[in-house]
Amino acid sequence: MADKIRDLPKTLDGAPRAFFGRRSGKTLHEGQRALYDTLLPKLTIADEEGSVDPAELFPQARSFVLEIGYGGGEHLARQARAYPETGFIGCEVFSGGIAKLLQAVERDGLTNVRLFTDDALKLLLRLPDAAFEAVYLLYPDPWPKTRHHKRRFVSPATLAELARVIRPGGIFYFATDIEDYANWTLAHVLRQPAFHFAPATPGGWHEPYPGWQPTRYEQKARREGRLKSFYFIFEKR
Repeated sequence: MADKIRDLPKTLDGAPRAFFGRRSGKTLHEGQRALYDTLLPKLTIADEEGSVDPAELFPQARSFVLEIGYGGGEHLARQARAYPETGFIGCEVFSGGIAKLLQAVERDGLTNVRLFTDDALKLLLRLPDAAFEAVYLLYPDPWPKTRHHKRRFVSPATLAELARVIRPGGIFYFATDIEDYANWTLAHVLRQPAFHFAPATPGGWHEPYPGWQPTRYEQKARREGRLKSFYFIFEKR
């Protein structure tokens, strides 16, 4: 893993470049802070060296799913409720989003969720080959300024890791309301031979995934006038 980290984009101080911005916003209310102190330690995957085996995290699970940047956690919590036999790992650094998902986990008694609270790429590097049925990257930060494009999560390095951890026939789901990021992602994925992109109909990528319910970020985009989203499905060869 050390060799992989050396090959990643670096900041000026030589550290691997983070793909996220701030970690916190509004102060957590008392109930959320209590969950941070009591529930989060039970669910957290430690940010340290060493491999992470989903089969050890979820001994009873039949399959595993990863969601990168789950925001408020609506999609991840809904999936975890619908598929209790699947183990779900969620990556998020923003404290408000983590707190909202913790509330859902406690409210619904979800036992098939584990969380990673640092840069998702650090976790990807520690995961075993062909372990995941699906990986979701839904409405990631688009880093719209050209000088910040290097901080977009989709890159040759991250796609190589996603191709490694998704099993053959598994799916990489990517959704965004930013056309430039959609074009960026499609261009990068089409250069990654491990993934296959074959929409059923022209323009079908504007149709939401089956059973899709809009996230709060999608709802915000609609209010701000961004009425079209891209829902890409990339199959691992």
